[in-house]
Amino acid sequence: MEMRQTMSPTRPQAVSDRMWAVVLAGGEGVRLRPLIRQLYDQDVPKQYAVLTGGRTLLEQTLERIRPIVPPERTVVVTMASHLRYFARDLRYSEGGPHVLAQPQDRGTAAGILLAAHCIQSRDHGAPMTIFPADHFVRDEATFRRFIGIMGGFVEKHPEWLVAMGVSPTGAEPEFGWIQPGERLPAAGYAPIFRTRRFVEKPSTEMAAGLWAAGALWSTFIVAGSTWAFIDAGRECVPRLDERLARAVAFTGAEHEHWALGQAFALAPSANFSRSVLQMTTKPLAVAEVPDIGWHDLGTPARVLRMMRQLGMTPSWAEALNPAS
Repeated sequence: MEMRQTMSPTRPQAVSDRMWAVVLAGGEGVRLRPLIRQLYDQDVPKQYAVLTGGRTLLEQTLERIRPIVPPERTVVVTMASHLRYFARDLRYSEGGPHVLAQPQDRGTAAGILLAAHCIQSRDHGAPMTIFPADHFVRDEATFRRFIGIMGGFVEKHPEWLVAMGVSPTGAEPEFGWIQPGERLPAAGYAPIFRTRRFVEKPSTEMAAGLWAAGALWSTFIVAGSTWAFIDAGRECVPRLDERLARAVAFTGAEHEHWALGQAFALAPSANFSRSVLQMTTKPLAVAEVPDIGWHDLGTPARVLRMMRQLGMTPSWAEALNPAS
């Protein structure tokens, strides 16, 4: 499948010579719309909005990972309907990152598996890491160090998927939760543990129990080889994976765009956390990171909480329901 490219800075030092980064930037950000409308007076997908500083969430994500994964090994998964925001906000060039434009929204599983198959066709069995484009990280140096730890582990053990987990600050039912088991001997001194249980968006009562049991919040940052992602997809969402694999087989052919359109038109929707990470029997681990000031900016309340922790009081705070 053709991967368009944008932004070509000088190549930085990478985590590994083979690591790929997959940035998920295909969501519409429905829950964040009240804030986006307050700021822009129109609907803009959240990853293309500027909430802090002078850069969009997508630009901040690309800058965050750029010192460890070069742009030419970075893939941004977005929607075809969002390409106008790239044209407006980002400079196209031949250096990267690559852009995969989905013709329709079929959930995060489709975006991740499409990227895995595309990378697999170019770099067989390469390690890759998933990065959502709606996060804030205060301690980026520690964040990048742990991405390196995760990448090093999956490069040596390509059958594993490793998720990044952070210590929770409450019994949040809107996040994924990971209950760690024993430390993996193969990880050495790295804080990587076998996942005992993964629960996506539990009930309030279950979230409270997971918090009490020492479970971690899932950041939805996941590392693994292309084979590990594809194998998990083939096991858990076989119809979706089969359609994407067939479409990618047309890469470079005359009917490439038609094949992708047909694949998405008839494919089922699936959430990667709920349908794959929560259900797979493939080996799943969690890397427990220290406090890095991680925030998922999926709602106005979370954005406001992050800004207040940074000592900022935005002008829009009183105009929105703080519980939204």
